[in-house]
Amino acid sequence: MSTTQACELDRIFEEQLQVMAAILRPGTIKYYRTQANRFLSYLHLNHPDLQTPAELERNPHILGWLRSLAQEDPPLANRSRLAALICIRRLLYDLADNGYPIAHGLILSQDLPPRDRYLPKPLSPEVDKLLDHELRQTDDLLANALLLMRATGIRIGEALRLNRDSMRHLGGNQWSLHVPLGKLHNERWVPMDQDARKTFERIMSLAAPAATDPANPTSPPLLVLPNGKSLYYSKIHKALQDAAKRAGCPAVRPHQLRHTFATAMLRAGMSLPALKEILGHRDIRMTMVYVQVTQKDLQREYHQARQRMAHLHAVPTLSGTRDEAGTHGIPAICRAVDAVRHQLEMYRRQVDNDKVERRLASLGRRLAKLRAALAALQMP
Repeated sequence: MSTTQACELDRIFEEQLQVMAAILRPGTIKYYRTQANRFLSYLHLNHPDLQTPAELERNPHILGWLRSLAQEDPPLANRSRLAALICIRRLLYDLADNGYPIAHGLILSQDLPPRDRYLPKPLSPEVDKLLDHELRQTDDLLANALLLMRATGIRIGEALRLNRDSMRHLGGNQWSLHVPLGKLHNERWVPMDQDARKTFERIMSLAAPAATDPANPTSPPLLVLPNGKSLYYSKIHKALQDAAKRAGCPAVRPHQLRHTFATAMLRAGMSLPALKEILGHRDIRMTMVYVQVTQKDLQREYHQARQRMAHLHAVPTLSGTRDEAGTHGIPAICRAVDAVRHQLEMYRRQVDNDKVERRLASLGRRLAKLRAALAALQMP
């Protein structure tokens, strides 16, 4: 393929990216451009005779690219491969809409790898407490920014976009945090308790003084270092890592503060619809994943309640004479085996380890067989 032809193909994709830039954010366009460049690099290297998008075919161009994605070393996660395919498919669809004769069905739905479903990873109550104490001891701008994220459940990108007037008084003792347009292109209001309000006010006192600009009447950003420089993700991430290290905690990511907030609210009894609105989720299914995180809490409380019920409603043992039938021999052994089976089953229900639970269940079945064999011995 000549340089002119390669540049022509690149030019067509770049023009389409510039059209998309009118409606998408710069960060999104940057990601699309990265995926487009990787796709074009594959075509230039493996199909140098390709001249225009109209010559693209599913086999060999698209299928070969799919194989190259699957063979990368280190391997790409399903999420990365899925994002690459979605980006290129969107670009091809848009090019076709703009008049380029591109073949249909180049990327099919069966080409998309399944999404990896990861559960949220909230901090344990112990780590959460240690980290909270360390951040309050540090008490600088970065530490208070992290405390505000933990107290409101906002994303790190949303925290960086907060303004000095983002905290609003709703009347009485009610305050709310106005979260600007974020990841899902929506804005929302997050209730604030007294602790969150004090943290916001502390940030205001630690941040650089607000500069008045008559030409720009909008409120200045909240998170500005005392030297006037803006905060970035890397600085907040490093501050959190340093605080976790000083507190003796394992490594913590900023998004875990959001997971911890959501889990704590759910454990405290907040409804899923209310939590959905506070977190800014578009779909209740996004919020439902936190129910799975709290399943162990529900299981533990359930089994504890069952144990308390067993003690409350235990049947008293009747006293008998020494000659009472069933106090010796096989009947007594059967009763002892039944008691062991009962204790084993109660313990199995409290175990969180699946492997140990399976082994305990196997032992329970063996005891049941032993009990049946003993009972058969006393039959005439």
